[in-house]
Amino acid sequence: MTPVSIRTVHDVTGLSAVADHFSDVWQTPRSTPPYPAEVLHSLVHAGGAVHAAYDGVRLAGASVAVFGQPASREAYSLVAAADQGLGVRVKQAQRAWAVGLGARTMRWTFDPLVGRNARFNFVKLGAVGTEYLVDFYGPMADGVNDGDESDRLTVVWDLTGRPGQPYDTDGADGDPAHTVEREAAPGTHTAPDGGPLARRDLGERYVWCRVPDDIVALRAADPELALRWRRAVREVFTKAFAEGFTATGMSRDGWYTLTRPEAAA
Repeated sequence: MTPVSIRTVHDVTGLSAVADHFSDVWQTPRSTPPYPAEVLHSLVHAGGAVHAAYDGVRLAGASVAVFGQPASREAYSLVAAADQGLGVRVKQAQRAWAVGLGARTMRWTFDPLVGRNARFNFVKLGAVGTEYLVDFYGPMADGVNDGDESDRLTVVWDLTGRPGQPYDTDGADGDPAHTVEREAAPGTHTAPDGGPLARRDLGERYVWCRVPDDIVALRAADPELALRWRRAVREVFTKAFAEGFTATGMSRDGWYTLTRPEAAA
């Protein structure tokens, strides 16, 4: 098995390779990367960190992080992308860097319609979704997001847990009893595919919201249908967040769990 190593990158050649990696992930020409090498170099010079994961000599993942507002003790992850199985290791490298400089939390955003990323953030890392941002970036022209509205979900990751411990704050994930509770809860919204989009338990403790199986493939095949999903999920999330819910879990079958803080007590 080829050994995997993760290290910070400071040199121009290494940062150019990271910029190319992000171009490949977001399907843009390498001449117009979403994160140009000169921008990455400036972020590193300003005290940020670019981590790169190498599978042998092959670049297999990378991330970029900076620090938040003065005295916030928070790091902000601008971007992370890695081969399957390396994501947690890349995030843990970011975590170690941030904790070493005094950070207690890390914040980032992701597309709430990408269920696999939600599951990674909530189940693998134990982050919590705290804010729904409507069309955060405005129109995007990369090969992954083109033609869609760029809604994003802010997540906050508590960095104070022991490194390497299993992060799983979504205690409902994989719990058959909780799945039964979800399926028994009244539906509140219908999805663009005609199935249930959202459910809410009668005790007002939980909201569940479903996302498409693969929004990236759906966006490529039927942009109008993908946009209908975007706006439908947006309606559920913005209402729930306004009522004090946070996003705490994602099931294997594509359902978010949104929880009121008092429900977790």
